[in-house]
Amino acid sequence: MTSILLWAVLPYVAILVFVLGHLWRYRYDKFGWTTRSSELYERRLLRWGSPMFHFGIIFVFLGHVGGLLIPESWTDAIGLSETAYHWIAIVLGAVAGVLTVCGMAILIYRRRTVGPVFIATTWNDKLMYLVLAVTILLGLAATALANVAVGGYDYRHTVSPWFRSIFLLRPDPDLMSGVPVLYQAHALSAITLFVIWPFTRLVHVLTAPVGYLTRPYIVYRSRTPRPAPRGWTPSRQPGKSPRV
Repeated sequence: MTSILLWAVLPYVAILVFVLGHLWRYRYDKFGWTTRSSELYERRLLRWGSPMFHFGIIFVFLGHVGGLLIPESWTDAIGLSETAYHWIAIVLGAVAGVLTVCGMAILIYRRRTVGPVFIATTWNDKLMYLVLAVTILLGLAATALANVAVGGYDYRHTVSPWFRSIFLLRPDPDLMSGVPVLYQAHALSAITLFVIWPFTRLVHVLTAPVGYLTRPYIVYRSRTPRPAPRGWTPSRQPGKSPRV
């Protein structure tokens, strides 16, 4: 019963909360749909931490897409051996994970030590950072320990089929019964992250500013009248005839 609740029921609860939570947030909190940027308070640490974290998390996401959604038969069909795939996943996953962790460490340090940024941090932000950090660290630990120290674990025979079975509406919780604890903890922390996602600043991930690429330039003009530069006389002023 515990296995069914954790690996067959809980994922669907998380998906339901994720979808309905975003719809509710967009309907009732459009002005809160933002990252609440703190760039105006401090830029030096942000300039380093933000790119490291965002590029790292993008590669982590792409690695999970490749590992969880692409079956082993597909990689075999293109001639990629299991050994080659294994080491590619370890090396790229480790680099992306370390980059993400370092970037997050800088951002958390900045948020804790810079006064205005710390004041602007809510309990909601702290919970989000905690769950996100635990999820990333557990994933990095699973990559390092289960695949290097223990001698390797092929999650594509258990975790990946279970993940695909959720979206195929044929959940198979038995696939997760013999999975190492680190992988199980990583999966449960990820499910928790998706549950709280719609109610945190993470909603900005679903809002890409694509319109910025095609919108025209915005011209700002001051409403305050300013004296004309010295040596220049306007040809016409409101209510007056032009000077000769």
